[in-house]
Amino acid sequence: MVDHLVFFAVRDGVSTEDVEDLISSIQALKDEVSSTVDLSVGEDFSGRAGEYTHALFARFEDRAGLQEYMQHPAHLAVVEKLDERTTGRIVADYEF
Repeated sequence: MVDHLVFFAVRDGVSTEDVEDLISSIQALKDEVSSTVDLSVGEDFSGRAGEYTHALFARFEDRAGLQEYMQHPAHLAVVEKLDERTTGRIVADYEF
């Protein structure tokens, strides 16, 4: 199994509607990318994430599944939204 973790920070001034659209687009990836085993995304409520306001978790059977996800047009569209609406991301992928 492969886990894909992304922490991101929403830019100041991004509207609530644009944040909701981003979250909905991320959630839709679970159904749009067949290799996705599980996916969740949400806003950090603990205050322990430093500058990062949100986190994404996605799980795949193997590295090939992650690669399919990374190259999928729906994922690439989400990356564009992330680039427009966030100030930065940190990504970690690991196999277990």
